[in-house]
Amino acid sequence: MQDQRQVARTIFAHALTAVEPAQLIKRAIGIDGYTLHCVNEIVDLQAFNTIYVIGAGKASVPMAAAMEEIIDAKISKGVIITKYGHATPLQYIVTTEAGHPVPDENGLKGTETIKSILESATENDLVIMLLSGGGSALLADIPLGCTLSDIQQCNELLLQSGADIVEINTVRKHLSNVKGGQLARIAYPAKVVTLILSDVLGDPLNVIASGPTVPDPTTFADAWKVLEKYNLLNKISDSVLAYLTEGKNGTYQETPKPGDRIFERVSNYIIGSNRLALAFAREKAEELGYTVEIYSDQLQGEAREVAKMIISHAKEVYKDITKPKPYCILAGGETTVTIRGNGLGGRNQELALAAAIELEHQAGITLLSAGTDGTDGPTDATGALADSATLFQAIELGIDGNVYLENNDSYHFFQQVGGHLITGPTQTNVMDLIVVLIHA
Repeated sequence: MQDQRQVARTIFAHALTAVEPAQLIKRAIGIDGYTLHCVNEIVDLQAFNTIYVIGAGKASVPMAAAMEEIIDAKISKGVIITKYGHATPLQYIVTTEAGHPVPDENGLKGTETIKSILESATENDLVIMLLSGGGSALLADIPLGCTLSDIQQCNELLLQSGADIVEINTVRKHLSNVKGGQLARIAYPAKVVTLILSDVLGDPLNVIASGPTVPDPTTFADAWKVLEKYNLLNKISDSVLAYLTEGKNGTYQETPKPGDRIFERVSNYIIGSNRLALAFAREKAEELGYTVEIYSDQLQGEAREVAKMIISHAKEVYKDITKPKPYCILAGGETTVTIRGNGLGGRNQELALAAAIELEHQAGITLLSAGTDGTDGPTDATGALADSATLFQAIELGIDGNVYLENNDSYHFFQQVGGHLITGPTQTNVMDLIVVLIHA
């Protein structure tokens, strides 16, 4: 069992190398004198008076470091907002650490600095924006009549509701003056190039980091429907409710829509995603002698239900003599957890705990579920591993896995039983990876 756990860790670690932010930037950007080759676009740097580099996200600092290496002193000014514990020194770009997944005062200050830069930008200026997962919380501002605590409460309610990231960011975009294409509105008529590390299923540009430089198809009415769907209208503050009501009634300007002229000089490029990480995971698993199946690259749903589906499939593969062993099932995406208890955990640990329960008395199957950003929920764990020994160890310690699952207390379960994966911040973020190893 221990050997399979180590193999799973090895496959996960190799997948992370595919989405190392600095390398992704260097693959996407090249420079020849004053000619910048950016994905499939050529930008003449001599056409601009000033070059600004701004950004937000858990991977934005290493992305910015790579930009400094490429463009060097051509950068006039820059500001990056990242999660606490994710900053490293930069030469030309100022780094602000701020709250994630719930915004805080530092996020407000960093966002104000970015706005002031963009407000001064002209048609003769170039803005390079670096975005990655976490940008929605880190790019923080407060709508008229509301307070930071109002926005924090709304964020926490959404994160605990079971809403998916598309729904959460629909609300966030309509409680902001920078999200949902509104940074492009502020920057207009400057030239804007946004480089994006995707942490959202299917890589929808308008959802990743709440799409600050992307046309937004959603409306105040859509945001209202999300809060209504999850029974949050009577839980959010009166100020937030009033703002959304007035927005729905046309008092406030909608987020800019497709076809708006402000996007004429804006380019958005995805340079890294979960699919790339899965491809590298497959590469390593095959190198280690496994037959590999990509179960899904758009995994979603309640973590415990997803665990049941994956383990059920793994058991079928285990019994199927036509499936060559050893066998590896890979999946990527982002599950959700509806908080019903008062325990501590994250979606990956909850998925692994639910898998452990399903794997009781089932030898030959090992599961790893982990976040590519190195954090899972409000814990120091990246995720967890489970196999048939997990529940056996729990029983030996007098621990009931079902009780911990119902209390959403997966962290304390694995803390006692063993099986945590702890990497620390990885400086990247392309959702989660699941590795299932099957031996005859």
